Amino acid sequence: MSGTDSGTDAADALYERLVAFVGRSAATAGTGRDPVNLPMIRHWCEAMGDTHPAYTGPDAVAPPTMLQAWTMGGLSGHTDRSSAYEELFALLDGAGYTSVVATDCEQEYLRPLRPGDEIGFDTVIESVSERKTTKLGTGHFVTTRTDVRAGGELAGTHRFRILKYAPAARPSPKAEKPRRPRPVVNRDNAGFWEGVAGHRLLIQRCGECASLRFPWLPGCAECGSREWDTVEASGEGTVYSYVVMHHPAFPAFDPPYAVGLIELAEGVRMISNVVGVPYDKVRIGMPVRLEFLRVDEELELPVFRAGGED
Repeated sequence: MSGTDSGTDAADALYERLVAFVGRSAATAGTGRDPVNLPMIRHWCEAMGDTHPAYTGPDAVAPPTMLQAWTMGGLSGHTDRSSAYEELFALLDGAGYTSVVATDCEQEYLRPLRPGDEIGFDTVIESVSERKTTKLGTGHFVTTRTDVRAGGELAGTHRFRILKYAPAARPSPKAEKPRRPRPVVNRDNAGFWEGVAGHRLLIQRCGECASLRFPWLPGCAECGSREWDTVEASGEGTVYSYVVMHHPAFPAFDPPYAVGLIELAEGVRMISNVVGVPYDKVRIGMPVRLEFLRVDEELELPVFRAGGED
């Protein structure tokens, strides 16, 4: 038997062991550490810059995207987690897939959560992919599904996907620089990327209440309408907040660099790189101007150029 055949057989045998975990519980009858409460809602909204009136007052509801927050165990973790998830990770670690990265999450909302709701949840290992090779390395995608309940009633579902992988060999200094990751283009945001291709930054506008929204979404957060059109941003903006990325080093990126939350003149905010000044000269309130950066032969991105140093 050749070495290739032997490696394939070993991978197949491992995969059979991995898929045996599908359907097993990772947490049963878990409970939220705190009931849904106004202070946590307030902290969340302040961090997100979300001033929607539905999240304040006597009839307040929690922002839907907080769904996972009510199930998190904090630094001390949960005591009701089963051993299945740890056993699955140990098996992957033993096969050399020792690194982990979160790849994406999906949430489905069935009813609003209100202050006082007691949270319960169950988590199941929903799927383990076949071995996949990515730019980070080779490994397996693991998806868990958490059903979140309020007072015993299903309130929403949260799916979380990670990649457990063996890191790819680092390119030698003479190797060609890796390409930037491709943006995920789907039916909800395809129009935005079509605009970028034409050097236009398009913002969604609700067809009912005319509220502007960004990032692109299938429905209006203000009135719920699914009708919309677009307006083109002027390109003027200011740095609302920012971070300087130092670590981890990621292929195609050269830290340190500044990532800004840009408040556009139209009132919506978007995340992009701040260019034109050293990373340590970026400041909150700094005026910036939209431009389009060609990063390779296939990819062009909207970035924001600052006018000069302090």
